[in-house]
Amino acid sequence: MGGTWESLSAKKRQDLLNSIPEEWRIPSELLPPESQKDVTGFPESSGWFTREELDITNSTATELLPKLASGELKSETVTRAFCKRAAAAHQLTNCLSETCFDRAISTAKALDTHLSQPGSKPIGPFHGLPISIKDNFHIRGLDSTVGFSSHINDPATTDAVLVQLLVSAGAVVYVKTNVPTAMMIAESVNNVFGRTVNPLDRSLTPGGSSGGESALIAFGGSPIGVGTDIGGSLRIPAACTGLFTIRPSFGRFPTTGCRSGLPGQEAVHSVNGPLARSLDDLEYYCKAVVGSEPWHLDPRCVPVPWRGGDGGVLLPERLRIAVMWHDGIVVPTPPVARALRHAVGKLKAAGHEMIDWSPEDQAEGAKLLFRMFVADGGRAIFRELERTGEPLRPELEGYESAKELGALEYWGLHLERQEFQKRYLDRWRNAGIDAILCPTTPYTSVEHGKFKHVAYTGVFNVLDYAAMSFPTGLRAEKEKDVSLGDSYEPLSDTDKLVQSTYDPESVHGMPINLQLVAQRMEEEKCIKMCKVVLDALA
Repeated sequence: MGGTWESLSAKKRQDLLNSIPEEWRIPSELLPPESQKDVTGFPESSGWFTREELDITNSTATELLPKLASGELKSETVTRAFCKRAAAAHQLTNCLSETCFDRAISTAKALDTHLSQPGSKPIGPFHGLPISIKDNFHIRGLDSTVGFSSHINDPATTDAVLVQLLVSAGAVVYVKTNVPTAMMIAESVNNVFGRTVNPLDRSLTPGGSSGGESALIAFGGSPIGVGTDIGGSLRIPAACTGLFTIRPSFGRFPTTGCRSGLPGQEAVHSVNGPLARSLDDLEYYCKAVVGSEPWHLDPRCVPVPWRGGDGGVLLPERLRIAVMWHDGIVVPTPPVARALRHAVGKLKAAGHEMIDWSPEDQAEGAKLLFRMFVADGGRAIFRELERTGEPLRPELEGYESAKELGALEYWGLHLERQEFQKRYLDRWRNAGIDAILCPTTPYTSVEHGKFKHVAYTGVFNVLDYAAMSFPTGLRAEKEKDVSLGDSYEPLSDTDKLVQSTYDPESVHGMPINLQLVAQRMEEEKCIKMCKVVLDALA
């Protein structure tokens, strides 16, 4: 490997910048000032993108795919447009970790050539569509640093199973996106690439650990992307940028061939799923990936076909939805609380039955999650840091004081998890509910370094439930969403911290997401119920 962590990281950042061709580097006279917070309007306002490039990159995946399949749009044209916009996104938000632009364009050309042959059909359901990939997925010839300098110059020799399936289905892989160190921070910052910022407001976080993906997609640099989730790493970034995502149960999508920040930690499984600008795109992706029968390539995938269409999930006309107003640890900040009240009112008006859900089990679930994460006493993280002398980031200080568990203690932790899962399932069944509606996070987004609470998402990782984060269509409004004030009695020290740092001015105009939770292996039902919720909100 050679070199200090600083020199390795500096060279890696420069190599990444050098991988962007001159034609896709924003001219200095067009660069927005660093003080400009919202850069999502840059592609339209700069004059640097052609009308065709804007039309393509402003389109959803399900709008592009029929045109790609028919040959109306060339994959090379679409790929070049997204490569350029992804390059711009990186220059403005620091969202990428790897590029393979030349390979992507070659792939796109080959797909176009194939489709031009007489009698040829599209390669698969993603024919010609660029798809962005989170950094931890192995892609042949590219690093998967997961934010560690020790993994620089260690390119993958094979593709992750999911990448194999996407490419076989006609997708064009063109970029990998930034993550936090070990993918164990709710913001996307590491010592190799630095901090990814939110294109909607660069003073705020795009979330983590899939924050490179959320920043890229929110900027329009990807039609759909793939992230992972072990404690909220899909749902938190989606909430911070107003996107759709689903955290599937373990076994629905393939996970083999990815690098972990905590390799071998399986007390709570990391899963992967799509981040998208529309619910139609998200559903299309899920159906296509499961439809590829990934259980033939990943031994841990369950052989359950996608249950869609007429033979799929049937919802009752009147859903019974439990509302968790807060998790008993931290109440949501005012914008999120307002969006939840609004959604409940709309669903009631649409005839659905809304009941309250006690947060009585959430604190225990949150503690279980943290204990699982630090069960090795932080050794996996420190092993990588020590290889280059890289310092521990302050966000990971919990690993510094963690005590390594012995095998018997670890088995005991598994037993506690099983008891927790059984108790939660019994409560769910006894309540006769279809779903839980609750915050995704206490925040819309939050200033850099201030994200302090992941229990709203993390408990459902412990339970392995299917869970979505979705935009409500509402935005934070500083006039309406005033601070709770000194008279508010916080639920915990964390709650006190979250409420004291909430600034209505800083998040004004940010989109507000909520979380919809279904039972384990109920991804199809979760998506279908989300459509019902969106119809009510509309």
